[in-house]
Amino acid sequence: MEEEASVRNVTAAAGLIAGASVLVSVPLYFMYGGAPPAWNVLTRDLITLLTCAGLLVFVAGISHLAARLSPSAGFASLIAAGSGFIFIAIDGSLDPTIDGPLAQANMLAHGPIKRLLTAVYLFAAGHAALRAGLLPDWLRRAGYVIALINLAFVPSLYFGTDPTDFYAVHSWANSAVTGSLLVYWMIAASIVLIVARRARGTAV
Repeated sequence: MEEEASVRNVTAAAGLIAGASVLVSVPLYFMYGGAPPAWNVLTRDLITLLTCAGLLVFVAGISHLAARLSPSAGFASLIAAGSGFIFIAIDGSLDPTIDGPLAQANMLAHGPIKRLLTAVYLFAAGHAALRAGLLPDWLRRAGYVIALINLAFVPSLYFGTDPTDFYAVHSWANSAVTGSLLVYWMIAASIVLIVARRARGTAV
């Protein structure tokens, strides 16, 4: 029980840190209409490192807790961990807004590929967490809705690379808006973990 409480606390703290860092970085993406200057990109990259560290702990923590609390959630937990770790690897890769030979390829990774991985993660994590009694049903359902929204943007690779177009491969709606929905879910899950931990402590 003590180990589980510790993992819950660390997972929740990591989720909140990752969520807060993403919210801080979002305004930096809208400061310039064209290619951003080096300081802007480097600042975003620095914040992304913190985000990735928090996401790594959060994804691992949710998967570990779900699998430990319910053996039947083991397979879904494994899928959640795998898709979450791949998402983090892509999130920490080259910035797709920088001009250069790799910019176009990275738009695909940071757009449709991340949208697909987000959907896989939310479906798997929501199912595993519900089976384990780790998260409430309303949060699972919210995760499924966010997953479906992300899936709706996977075909955006056919609609150009103009970031001002709503449905482009790396548009403001595809990356900034749709991508941020996962952050809100993660923050909510972190708060639920903290509240549940305190409720258990009070009950004991």
